[in-house]
Amino acid sequence: MSEPPVRRRYRLITGPDDDEFCRRVSEALDQGYHLHGSPTLTHDGTSVIAGQALILPSQAFVDALPSELRRMVGLPE
Repeated sequence: MSEPPVRRRYRLITGPDDDEFCRRVSEALDQGYHLHGSPTLTHDGTSVIAGQALILPSQAFVDALPSELRRMVGLPE
């Protein structure tokens, strides 16, 4: 069975300001990320583009490490 991808401690989600963008941010929150700062908006001449920074609290970051990497750095699996 393959390991899940490593979650980054910091993410910046960007995209058109629509339901899909909100779904992506909500999904990250469900995965343990926290909002970091206010959202940002810009306009590309056609549509509004949104951005939201998210951070993963330290223990959640450690817990999200693949078992192989945890072994390599001496953390319990």
